[in-house]
Amino acid sequence: MAEKVTIATVARHAQVSRQTVSNVLNAPHIVREETRQRVQEAIDTLGYRANQAARQMRTGRSRLIAVRIEPTRDGINGSVLDRFLHGLTETAEAAGYRTLLYTATDAQREIDTYDDLLGSYDLDGFVLTGTDHGDPRTAWLAARGVPFVTFGRPWDDLGAYCWVDVDGAAGTGEATRHLLAAGHRRIGWLGWPAGSGVGDDRRSGWREALRAAGVDPAGLARETVDGIAEGEVVARDLLDAPHPPTALVCASDSLALGALQAARTAGRAASVIGFDDTPVAAAIGLTSVSQPLGDAAARCVDLLTAVLDEPRRALAPVLLAPSLVLRHTA
Repeated sequence: MAEKVTIATVARHAQVSRQTVSNVLNAPHIVREETRQRVQEAIDTLGYRANQAARQMRTGRSRLIAVRIEPTRDGINGSVLDRFLHGLTETAEAAGYRTLLYTATDAQREIDTYDDLLGSYDLDGFVLTGTDHGDPRTAWLAARGVPFVTFGRPWDDLGAYCWVDVDGAAGTGEATRHLLAAGHRRIGWLGWPAGSGVGDDRRSGWREALRAAGVDPAGLARETVDGIAEGEVVARDLLDAPHPPTALVCASDSLALGALQAARTAGRAASVIGFDDTPVAAAIGLTSVSQPLGDAAARCVDLLTAVLDEPRRALAPVLLAPSLVLRHTA
């Protein structure tokens, strides 16, 4: 009968202490990368499998985190969080965690799902996406002492909890300055109805960049719900105005695609920039603002593991910079 492979066996093979092996299994972020790789190679070579039940009894953790899958929309912007989820799952696995995915169509259904999941699984924590003003999900989790971090900032109180976000205003500001440098002065905005934290943030970058250049943004903005058809309607309204814009900055790639269709239909030459750099944007040559989704996912995992390791430690939020991907439309 083959000898049972234990932590001590792995430690001898990797020439490290048993505590180091335990750290690689339970808290890999505190182990030097060279040492972690050596221990991981020993684990792979020896075929060591950790006893999950014993580990949970020892650490008090299930090594399981949960995150929502976004509802399917137009098949364009949904790919954004698909990329985030892929990065989150990979990073969590490298840190010794598994990811449980769930669905919910609105905030209340998501809260109901939290209750069900916490009753059915011994979850360590949650990663939330898509925060907004007065978000009831974060209040529910905080009131029950459930660890969580968010991809999206708390719009009402930036110090309310741990978060990672992308600076949308910086992205639309860069897009607007690019168009100004290309000679445009009348630069329109297609965005979402006021009150959305993300949408208002993105609109502010466009507005402030115009004002800094001495351009009055009055009359150059239109609001609608997200979607290609909706973007086409409001873009046509702008382009049919007596003094139409010569360029448009949009809150999403869906709105930007609608704007391109409106410009084509109206026979107008208009530069268009979207947001999120979706695969569709790359396929048709749409200039778009790209979010560092892999980095955002990794930082969410880093923050959540830090919260789990030291619940009372004050952790700084993470605001990441997007980048402008130039293509044919601007």
